[in-house]
Amino acid sequence: MPDAAALVTNIQKYSIHDGPGIRSTVFLKGCPLGCLWCHNPENRSYHVQLTRKPEKCIGCLSCLAACPSGALAAGDSAPLRDEARCTGCGACAEACPALAIERLGRRMTAAEAFAEVLRDAPFYGAEGGVTLSGGEPLSFPDFTLELLRLARREHIHTCVDTCGCVPWENMERAAEICELFLYDIKHLDSREHIKYTGADNALILENLRRLARITKSIWLRVPVVPGINDAPEHVRRIGELAGELGLSRVHLLPYHAIARGKYAALGLEYALPDVPEPPSAQMEGLCDILTQLGLDARTGG
Repeated sequence: MPDAAALVTNIQKYSIHDGPGIRSTVFLKGCPLGCLWCHNPENRSYHVQLTRKPEKCIGCLSCLAACPSGALAAGDSAPLRDEARCTGCGACAEACPALAIERLGRRMTAAEAFAEVLRDAPFYGAEGGVTLSGGEPLSFPDFTLELLRLARREHIHTCVDTCGCVPWENMERAAEICELFLYDIKHLDSREHIKYTGADNALILENLRRLARITKSIWLRVPVVPGINDAPEHVRRIGELAGELGLSRVHLLPYHAIARGKYAALGLEYALPDVPEPPSAQMEGLCDILTQLGLDARTGG
């Protein structure tokens, strides 16, 4: 579908943590999971959102004049927004000279997004390329498949970062084109998975098994969150699953709280305020467990 469109929040240049080599990562807006540690909360909602940073407001009230729905009113330190009236059109963000308001999500066709990706092609080298991430890119199969086709046509390496919680048909279609999958495994226990992500893991694990029958170009990625999924035995089970499926590479991604500011800007409460970052010694120990199982285990993207 040449005109397939989706909400894009960012096309990150010179990305080195989303697959091999230097890449452009296209972040799509909308995800079926609600992981409590999510590092990209701006990509969870399937709708356009506005973030506010009152500390940047200079009190010019340009946003009030620009708002076509009258959703803004003057406040003591920054304009106040009536959520019921706000349509998310982004006129206030465009008018704000101080960048105190930001519109998250712009509708782009796959062709428009690829045009931006193509500008960076000279930097990709032999290994780099384009990665679709999010959110969940396979929630938008028409957009994702079209962008993958465009990239393959130009001999640009393709990669999809997925949580796996999508209809199998979407993943199967992508497997016909995509050269590498970054497949996230959050937790192997169903009840724990529901508790921390809001969804069962049955579909995710079934999709992984079916995908592994089609291609072995899959890197498992595990966000290591202390007290939630960092037990050595749990990591060992993930390694055993990888071996069972004939997969060789597992990336352990250490939890961090860098995204707290994003939650504040979205007006959301950060769900894990007391969770520490895992120490490097712990991460090395977990990597050793996987290495002993014959896997290529790495820390980070």
